[in-house]
Amino acid sequence: MEPVYSTVITTARLLWLAEGLKFSISGVENVPKSGPGVVAINHTGYLDFTYAGIPAYLQGKRYVRFMAKKEVFDNRYSGPIMRALKHIPVDRANGAQSYHDAVSYLKSGELVGVYPEATISRSFELKEFKSGAARMALEADAPIIPTVIWGAQRVWTKGHPKRLGRTGYKIAIGVAEPIEPVGDAEAITAQLHKVMGEKLLELQDAYGEHPKGEFWVPARLGGSAPTLEEANRMDAQEQAAKAARRAERDQQSGEQRGE
Repeated sequence: MEPVYSTVITTARLLWLAEGLKFSISGVENVPKSGPGVVAINHTGYLDFTYAGIPAYLQGKRYVRFMAKKEVFDNRYSGPIMRALKHIPVDRANGAQSYHDAVSYLKSGELVGVYPEATISRSFELKEFKSGAARMALEADAPIIPTVIWGAQRVWTKGHPKRLGRTGYKIAIGVAEPIEPVGDAEAITAQLHKVMGEKLLELQDAYGEHPKGEFWVPARLGGSAPTLEEANRMDAQEQAAKAARRAERDQQSGEQRGE
């Protein structure tokens, strides 16, 4: 038992109760009762990780150590909590360290949560996957636990205001059968994308109405979310703008130092 993690889970449950969230959870039996596992999660909103740990907790009160960007750990409020929960900081300038930490956790029998898409999918379709989850699984000889969430984007996602009041939204969580680390990272990554894509369609079919024109509904289902291609272009433009701002800051800093 970990008092801090247990307290955080209890607090989250109270918040979900206050929000009136309705959870539909399937595939809990696919989470290993013991031993390591790479919990691969699709990324549609900022609170995905709070829901993604539910199946593991239901399966013998297991805890997931999530990989999260370093900025969350640097925050004066969230940082101490993230460290107490033994989550893993990801420094994009030093990705090797976070990868090493994740593999170490897996080798010690932990569940490690990762986002193969790396960033939130504005289209709510699966983006192209990075191979990190597969490489971790191979190195630690740990199964990958495909975990798909649908509905989390309604609560809080990129480019839209958060909705943390009493909404009564439904959150569907489905865990597919584990993928064993056999073969090369590229093949495993392709298999993972296929399995999670199938699970996503399954959850969407069972979810209920997807109102036309709603921001949280994919274009494929008649919603106003951008298509995957449009979302990729938006992401590329955003990354280019960030790179330009970094270059400008570096130049200004160099000028101030007289370089």
